[in-house]
Amino acid sequence: RSQSYTVRISNSLQGAQEGSDADESLLSSGRFDEVEGMPLVQAMLGDDDLPNQGKSVVAGGSETMVADRGDGDGDGLGDLSYLQELIAIQQSGPKNIGFFGTRNMGFLHQQLIEILSYAMVLTSNHIYTSGATGTNAAVIRGALRAERPDLLTVVLPQSRSKQPVESQELLKEVQNVIEMQGQDELALIDASRNCNDSILTKVDQVICFAFHDSNLLLDTCREAKQLRKIVTLFYLD
Repeated sequence: RSQSYTVRISNSLQGAQEGSDADESLLSSGRFDEVEGMPLVQAMLGDDDLPNQGKSVVAGGSETMVADRGDGDGDGLGDLSYLQELIAIQQSGPKNIGFFGTRNMGFLHQQLIEILSYAMVLTSNHIYTSGATGTNAAVIRGALRAERPDLLTVVLPQSRSKQPVESQELLKEVQNVIEMQGQDELALIDASRNCNDSILTKVDQVICFAFHDSNLLLDTCREAKQLRKIVTLFYLD
């Protein structure tokens, strides 16, 4: 039996993006559970009214993301496993963490991903991601704010010159960039699949933001599970 958790993330998080000293102290302490007394993440069992994919992309799905674990065994233990993984991310020692996700997401979701990436670097985790717009760009921006360039590695599926112009500008600020130049003649979907596989070999955990029809991302998560990585998958629809 597969059960979904609806994770509601407070709009008050927008203020946290400013990177004040108080926020940095909060993130450095490893406490992600509240900001100014407001719940940061409230997890609830059951199905809520979820926005459709178009609304999620255009409006940013202002409050709702869903993290789904499909390995429940019907006794409730599988239902809690993804929450345990989220706790493990912040409570255990530094890890190599791979961030994957869709290019198509609203502004609020990008803000939230920036904060998560920022927090992961502040707590000495090494972040690996790729160079596309959307999720990858948000991860890069957040990691750069933490001012630990040694803890961010961007793996490109093809040469830097083949990336979108906005990505090329952002990559100028990144210290560790790996270009898979030998894949320039491949279709982007094939190069991206190889790039994701390469990142999986470097990380202990995977955090992914996807839609239910994001086939490549879902394949990457399945591969990560087969490799015994800890996988936390957020559905945006």
